[in-house]
Amino acid sequence: MAGEIPDLVAEVRTGTGKGAARQARREHLVPGIVYGGGADPLPVSFKYNYLIAKLKAGRFLSTLFNLKVEGQEDVRVICRGVQRDVVKGLPTHVDLMRLRRTSRINLFIPVEFINAETCVGLKRGGTLTIVRPEVELNVVAGEIPEKLVIDLEGHKIGDTITISEIVLPEGTKPTIDRNFVIANISAPRALVAADDDAEESTEADA
Repeated sequence: MAGEIPDLVAEVRTGTGKGAARQARREHLVPGIVYGGGADPLPVSFKYNYLIAKLKAGRFLSTLFNLKVEGQEDVRVICRGVQRDVVKGLPTHVDLMRLRRTSRINLFIPVEFINAETCVGLKRGGTLTIVRPEVELNVVAGEIPEKLVIDLEGHKIGDTITISEIVLPEGTKPTIDRNFVIANISAPRALVAADDDAEESTEADA
């Protein structure tokens, strides 16, 4: 199940329409709207610097947030759009959608590797090369895995670890419809260099 869902703090925005939105921007606030979930739309606003920091953190459009608005019950939301100034590229409006526990969404879930100390390939000098530190999954909002776990025990040098090795929670599936690579265990550089030298020597003898 999901670990701690990050908070997204907003305040109720008084008034709607372009005039109210312009007033919010003059007060260094970014207007937004929360819709869906069987409830009425809720006009909100975000402190400008706070929202910029959230956007710079990355994955804003694919992160499940716990929306906190004073006077309102906390609700899970996902961003469905950030409008930006066409010249400066700065945010001018945010659209958030409420999620029911049964809603399906795409989220990036981190990958954790365990038992590195008993991995045959790593003990013999191999290197774990992580291709995807996180994987985008289609999940049910009420059943989000906190992480995906890959057991390295028994893996050898040259092994490729794919998504098929991970047992996903029921109802969860990758957004990519193929058996893609998550990591591999490559040979030590010294061994690779020795193999290259051996190949060059063989070619020279020939």
